[in-house]
Amino acid sequence: MRLEILDRGHRLGTKALLGMIRLVSRQPVVDAVKLAFYRPDFYGGGDLTHEAMRGPSAWSIGDRELMAAFVSQVNDTPFCVKAHSATSSLAYGDAAKVTATLADLGTAQIAEPLRATLGMLGKLTRENQIDANDVRTVLSAGVSPQQIEDALAVCLAFNITDRLANAFDFAIATPAAMDAGARHLLKRGYR
Repeated sequence: MRLEILDRGHRLGTKALLGMIRLVSRQPVVDAVKLAFYRPDFYGGGDLTHEAMRGPSAWSIGDRELMAAFVSQVNDTPFCVKAHSATSSLAYGDAAKVTATLADLGTAQIAEPLRATLGMLGKLTRENQIDANDVRTVLSAGVSPQQIEDALAVCLAFNITDRLANAFDFAIATPAAMDAGARHLLKRGYR
């Protein structure tokens, strides 16, 4: 059941801003943006997510967006899979790489450090835990301790976001709206 508060529960100033976003982008405002504006004090994901996705890291923006899409796929969150697949595809300039990774992590043409990290994030998301052996496996694939921390931050941000997206039953936007959102995320980040 969709919570209609995202469509009708904003203050007048926010409604005007959402209208301006629709006008400028020529696309409907996606539910993630509506949630961020509806209860920023509750959601609070802006700074956390921005730091995980755009803060200093040895992982590229494309890598972190792919991590977000991968975690979202494990969580069965179609909106976030589509949104972050689109953003990762634009960042890499390679939609086939993203599609192949989400279809089969084991055979995708990606670097081994990223493959090992995605495997660890998938296990953490599915099982709600990892152990020292999981971390050792990722370290032995050439991932630094700081990269593991950075990947875990992405995983945290999207495990929260995915649960909210599923709870609010986020609608999957059109491909054009997802593309506009992806371009915005690449340009401005998550704040």
